[in-house]
Amino acid sequence: MVEAEAGTTQPAEAGTPQLLFNRWDMSEVEIQDPSLARYVNLHTMIVPHSCGKLVGQQFNKSNMLIVERLINKLMQSEKNTGKKELTIRIVREAFEIVNKKTKKNPVQVLVDAVANTGPREETVRLKYGGINVPKSVDTAPQRRVDTALRFITAGVLQASHKKKKTVSEALAEELISAANGDTRSYAVSKKEERERIAKAAR
Repeated sequence: MVEAEAGTTQPAEAGTPQLLFNRWDMSEVEIQDPSLARYVNLHTMIVPHSCGKLVGQQFNKSNMLIVERLINKLMQSEKNTGKKELTIRIVREAFEIVNKKTKKNPVQVLVDAVANTGPREETVRLKYGGINVPKSVDTAPQRRVDTALRFITAGVLQASHKKKKTVSEALAEELISAANGDTRSYAVSKKEERERIAKAAR
């Protein structure tokens, strides 16, 4: 059975691959960073909407399609709260722009962007005799994915808020620049800032 849209299924034809948005083949996407392979889910869905099936268990979000996790992060803003269909359309339009500009599978661009914007080091505060001391620690892979998605969506919100640029265009530009490791990307700059602070606290 192929998941056609939220809450409905339709029979799949034999030998027909399932494509995200009926366009993008998830089987050709490669995760270059081996530490993220377990936490970046690329299972195939036509529409990235799990209808809340993965909610309820701790860390179960790793079993959610990475595209749906991006959509859910975009919904955590003042204007898009609860508007999943609108946010799905934004991501679909952004993927079209990414494909037009880069000639690549946009899901591959998203995966590369997540790998490039997840900080590898962070700081925690340890208390020694009433004094808070910052200490550098390695970041868990799942937290790297969470932080990368948060940085990307924050950059999109900043680039599109009260601007002529649409959210889809802002998301496409952020994904492309983050996938290329461009320091002009908001997400890449935030990642480097966090790693720089952690390096000073070693």
